[in-house]
Amino acid sequence: HLAGLSLAVLAIVGALRVPLGVWRRLALPLWTLGAALLAATLVLGIEANGARRWLPVPLLGVSVQPAEFAKWATSLAVAAVLASGRPRSGRLLLVCLALAALPAGLLLLQPDLGNAVVLVALTGALLFVGGVPLGRLAGCGALVGTCAATYIALRPYALARLRGFFGPWQNSHAEGFQLVQSFVAFGRGGIFGVGLGDGRQKLAYLPEAHTDFILSVVAEELGLVGVLLVLGAFAALVVAGLRVARRAREPFVALVAFAMTALIAVPAAVNAGVAMGVLPTTGFVLPFLSVGSNSLVMCALAVGILLRIASNEAPLARPRVARAATRQRRSR
Repeated sequence: HLAGLSLAVLAIVGALRVPLGVWRRLALPLWTLGAALLAATLVLGIEANGARRWLPVPLLGVSVQPAEFAKWATSLAVAAVLASGRPRSGRLLLVCLALAALPAGLLLLQPDLGNAVVLVALTGALLFVGGVPLGRLAGCGALVGTCAATYIALRPYALARLRGFFGPWQNSHAEGFQLVQSFVAFGRGGIFGVGLGDGRQKLAYLPEAHTDFILSVVAEELGLVGVLLVLGAFAALVVAGLRVARRAREPFVALVAFAMTALIAVPAAVNAGVAMGVLPTTGFVLPFLSVGSNSLVMCALAVGILLRIASNEAPLARPRVARAATRQRRSR
């Protein structure tokens, strides 16, 4: 984890030094690389729990999860395409849908329904912010919903997760086990928690306590107060990211700022929803808190790009403030 944290710091420092024009030129090549890595995972990936989601790197002796990179690269590519033409163009919409469909399809083949849905959701959010008409977005949403329902109906593991979501207590020893243990953690935590490090659910009761259900550990040990602090921190980051996007002078910069914010906010919302029983169980980590270098590095890269955009836009804000102060002095 310390190695991943070091890479995350380097990612932020590196992103601060990269001009935004470079990301625009590299958007489609990076998307191609992400799709190629997903395809390679299907052939060379490590199989675990019936899925191939990790790609080994022989020279380094580590494994990476290309899904994280693919989501970031797809968001960047969609932002570049949207900024290059008119959002009402049907051709532009088809290109954006194709950019999302290929990696999403490769993710479904792993199978990884959760990351595929989030990738499509990120694309849909960008299309909405980019000005695509709501009627077309509604049609795309209906098509995606139909495809998702068909996929779930044909996949036993997806149906099992839905049974665990709708009836966790009736399936507490099978599909609903994770959610029930998460409920227990929230219940034991109360308002202030049982104390940092004193939680019991993480001791072989709560599955994936260090990744998917880290918020449940926070709830048990730090209580409602700790959960609100964590969710409040993510909310503050989202507000800051949206302010950066709003101040952007160019469409591409605004879309990238929104995409980098959503890249952190959407997984955080999904992870919190799963831990609290609002959404079906998925294999999502909580950005910056869960163990895992892949998510940590990509989220850090997103923050670095946001900081770069903010630093570029800041000089415009100071003259406006200075002019307002001058007008106030003159009025006095």
